[in-house]
Amino acid sequence: MIKIAYSPIYKYTLPEGHRFPMDKYELVPQQLLLEGTVTNENFFHPQQLTKEEILLTHTQEYYHKLHNLPLVRKEERAIGFPVREDLIERGKYIVHGTLECAYHAMDSGVSLNVAGGTHHAFADRGEGFCIFNDFAIAANLLLQRNHQSKILIVDLDVHQGNGTAKIFENDDRVFTFSMHGARNYPVRKEKSDLDIGLPDGCEDDEFLGILEKTLPKLIESVKPTLIFYLSGVDILAVDKLGRLGMTIAGSKRRDEIVFAQACKNGIPIAVSMGGGYAEKIADIIEAHSNTFRSAFDIYGY
Repeated sequence: MIKIAYSPIYKYTLPEGHRFPMDKYELVPQQLLLEGTVTNENFFHPQQLTKEEILLTHTQEYYHKLHNLPLVRKEERAIGFPVREDLIERGKYIVHGTLECAYHAMDSGVSLNVAGGTHHAFADRGEGFCIFNDFAIAANLLLQRNHQSKILIVDLDVHQGNGTAKIFENDDRVFTFSMHGARNYPVRKEKSDLDIGLPDGCEDDEFLGILEKTLPKLIESVKPTLIFYLSGVDILAVDKLGRLGMTIAGSKRRDEIVFAQACKNGIPIAVSMGGGYAEKIADIIEAHSNTFRSAFDIYGY
């Protein structure tokens, strides 16, 4: 059975004036249940990350700052919103959800988190709405416990996974692949193991052609024992932060390509939902829901 990490704590209220809809963390599970793609049995409530698990990736100084709020204005500005204790606690559940998804994927082939994809968090600081880096923490824990030996991170959010790239820049056990808008945030990119910067307005055919050409070769050369997939839907043309030209159908085809390659090669794949900032919440829900639908279609249960 495909397992999906979700908890009511995933929903949170942003400070007044914040312009991005956060209801998707409730609406995506509701949509999937309503249409019959999933049942309640597919969902699990993740545990909370411990301090020791966090400190395997993030620095003691950063952890101390987070737990002795407030941060200075410059640090909060980099994150994008005032950091509150409830958001820190929320992050601990989301990150552990990604870790638990990895273990479920080892059993069933695929597992998905209804949140996560916090790839802008560095070891010593948060950025871009990200406090803890879920892929980095989960990957480091799996490697430390000898539960994986080679991890491939496939980051197809519209923004480069700069925090993830920096954290693993000297670790050959983790291969970071980021395919993103070349002129989008962050202005200063880090160096992933493989970066593919896409031009503004990049449409379905170009995006999917590059992915279909790149991913199979990457899997063959890296030989990962596990894949983390960041399936952000801010690649859509209607996204307020995206700058690419993808359709909802093209975004779904992207997911199908990734799942098909993981399934074909027998590689467990754990998914985090990532960004999505379209004007219409219905577009966000449809595109995110397609990721889950594609996983169930490809894996057949």
